[in-house]
Amino acid sequence: MRVTLAQISPRLSRKNLDDIVSIIEDIKADSDLIVFPELSLSGYMLQDKLEEDAWDIDELDTLKSLSKDINIVVGGALRDDNNFRNGALYYSDGKLISIHNKVYLPNYGMFEEARYFKAGKIFESFMLKDKRISMVVCEDLWHKDVHHDLIEQNPDMIIALVASPARGFNDNSLEIQDKWYKIIKEVASECKAKLIFVNRVGFEDGLGFWGGSCIVDENGDIKHQLVNFDKDIKTFNI
Repeated sequence: MRVTLAQISPRLSRKNLDDIVSIIEDIKADSDLIVFPELSLSGYMLQDKLEEDAWDIDELDTLKSLSKDINIVVGGALRDDNNFRNGALYYSDGKLISIHNKVYLPNYGMFEEARYFKAGKIFESFMLKDKRISMVVCEDLWHKDVHHDLIEQNPDMIIALVASPARGFNDNSLEIQDKWYKIIKEVASECKAKLIFVNRVGFEDGLGFWGGSCIVDENGDIKHQLVNFDKDIKTFNI
């Protein structure tokens, strides 16, 4: 399976959709699945722009059409009646296969997600061509009960959409990156599943995002890894 990690730098703009469509068009002939970061359709620090920039699902039908050629996983701020969700969407074969609404919305320090979004309630997996797939969004993976849910679901692949700001700079490493890699290695090993981790890069309102997107195998080993801090789009056979 050819998997593309799209480590991009979304803007606080609905024009992200045009950028995403362009990237998909460029790589769809050479990849089976492309994964974008958390809120890649919207940008992260939406705050009062959420009402204006959130997406209705039917506004994303161009992704549905493109998924006839390549599976697409993308994150966005979604309208849900009178609420807003931080969602991960999986498109395949011209259909929206699954939506995972982020369950754990951080609301501490630099994070204010719970102020703007409504939390999801469940973690679900789905079958696609004899493979069971689970999706999570960022903070979800920092909670042990989610690890237990994933173990019970017994997925073949876990897809994590992330928007993690850089913090904890050391001489030879980044503290937040070390913590994230420990978590995703543990989850992949516990579940005996491949784990696709896609984190964004770029700056928004003083926050810098570190990237480092990677693919972890069933033994908890990082097999493929992108650079830190720079936009990077690469395809790997897994």
